[in-house]
Amino acid sequence: MKGIVDPGRAVGSSLFGGAFSFPVMVAHRSALEHNIATLAAFAGEHGLTLVPHAKTTMSPELVRAQLDAGAWGLTAATPSQVLTLREFGVSRIILANQVFDPAGLAAIAASLDEDPSFEFLCFVDSVAGVEALSEHAGARPFRVLAELGHEGGRGGSRTLAHLLEVASAAQAADGVELAGVAGYEGSLPSAGEVRAYLHRLLEALEHLRVRDPILSVGGSQWFDLIGRELAACQARIMLRSGAYVSHDDGYYRERTPYTRIEGELRAALEIWAHVLTVPEPGLAVLGFGKRDAPFDEGLPVPRGAVADATVLKVQDQHTVLRLGPDTRVKPGDLVSFGISHPCTAFDKWRVMPVVDDDYVVVDLIHTYF
Repeated sequence: MKGIVDPGRAVGSSLFGGAFSFPVMVAHRSALEHNIATLAAFAGEHGLTLVPHAKTTMSPELVRAQLDAGAWGLTAATPSQVLTLREFGVSRIILANQVFDPAGLAAIAASLDEDPSFEFLCFVDSVAGVEALSEHAGARPFRVLAELGHEGGRGGSRTLAHLLEVASAAQAADGVELAGVAGYEGSLPSAGEVRAYLHRLLEALEHLRVRDPILSVGGSQWFDLIGRELAACQARIMLRSGAYVSHDDGYYRERTPYTRIEGELRAALEIWAHVLTVPEPGLAVLGFGKRDAPFDEGLPVPRGAVADATVLKVQDQHTVLRLGPDTRVKPGDLVSFGISHPCTAFDKWRVMPVVDDDYVVVDLIHTYF
């Protein structure tokens, strides 16, 4: 198993005591616990219903920790993720996407029919989407949120008129029940654009005749604005933030709302690897690469002994480092890096050790992607 050479000795041993091979990515327990508690408290203080996006981790251990901290349920991106969350024992799920997968819809419909306690919501942004849900519904209807998007966004009706057309189709269709409105503000670049978009979502909600309406929003960049701008909304606000659980040293460190409001999230993920070679002055090659750490929203972030170095490029199995003037490393040294964008970090590891502040392994995180 990647990263672990002696599973029997893993928990309770030092990360550096021989039970683990390198490279290995670890999660810091103190940071995970702090982050989960911090966003749970934020949601409670602002009257938000927290439904974290499980696509970040797909880990039963972290899902359970989020539920134990007060999360209403979990969010998924695909039908297969919904089914995996059901295997984790999750009874409330939002599928924050358009759904046309016949096998996935049939399996979700069967789960709804088999378990009366299972609560499920999904997005629609077209009449065709409503028709697909209606075709595959079982005895219990699919509850849907009409998604309002924005120009350049990844989904959602672009106009109020189109959203109302989709909502009317949902209200008229057999096997479909309209529950409210959804949106995603995380791809908008400025606070002003986010505020304007949130008010468009409120306008859309006002046009719907829905009992006990739901308004679902969420990313990990603008939840402070959501808490303020939607405070007076007469609907249940479901916040779908996901990356907060581990945070990072790159993309989200620069974009977290805690750059604007009091408090903090802490980077929980760290990757350790050996220096393989120092082939020329000022250059080192490390023993980890694209299969081990994310690189899509920023490169790994040097820490500790290589903190003043710069990552030049990440290859399949290697990372090339430009050493800083004060960096002193030699072949065989173990060095560490933070990561940027946790949503493409957990999927690279089926098992991840959780360490305390002394790098003693206290638990293992399993992932199911």
